[in-house]
Amino acid sequence: MTQNFVKFVNIIVFMHEDLNILIVDDHPMTVNGYINVLSEEKFEGYELSFTRALDCKQAYDHIIQAKDNGRPFDIAYLDLSLPPYAEKNIFSGMDLGKLLREVTPDCIIIILTMHSEASLIDRLIKEINPQGILCKSDIDIDEFLNAFKIVFAGNTYLSSKIVKSLKDKVFDNYNLDSYDKQILMRLTEGIQTANIPNYIPLSIKDIEERKARMKNILMQGRGGNDQELIEAIKKIGIL
Repeated sequence: MTQNFVKFVNIIVFMHEDLNILIVDDHPMTVNGYINVLSEEKFEGYELSFTRALDCKQAYDHIIQAKDNGRPFDIAYLDLSLPPYAEKNIFSGMDLGKLLREVTPDCIIIILTMHSEASLIDRLIKEINPQGILCKSDIDIDEFLNAFKIVFAGNTYLSSKIVKSLKDKVFDNYNLDSYDKQILMRLTEGIQTANIPNYIPLSIKDIEERKARMKNILMQGRGGNDQELIEAIKKIGIL
């Protein structure tokens, strides 16, 4: 947990009676659904106070007004695809996220999106660094609530499709194919190389050659044993 977040939690605990939550989505029923789910959850003994926005203009106005009133948002749920507010160069939830980072840097931002492309996730992380990214097709009520608890506790939450997309990109970057991935998975499960052909239609020679190539790539030519390869892939975040 970062020092800034500890400070942020202390501010909430000692100064706020309400937890101010902004929810931005262009579908009113979706917004109401999120509110209904969160309203059932008592959190830290504080009442949850919700503000709705259905487009970029409404969200922009709420963000600025909340800051000017001295009651900035503690948490913001932002859909990415929204009707724009061209006058202020706010065209999406990503632009709203950048605005929040400028005017309310301690706000917890959770992105809600139908897309999980690695290039989009990379942009979100680089430009906003949200505490949560949820793929809408990837979550149910339980996971939605779990994500809420995790990010408020100071941790980052990525739904499974988002995680898979990032891992797939790493595989692409290192030119690893599905057989390489299966070999790595079996090694992390503790399966010996001699037994891997029982799971993958490759000879032991082919597996050893692939392992040697992966060690060269992932361990920067240092070589090493299977355990060192496992540690390298965990550090990189492939599996």
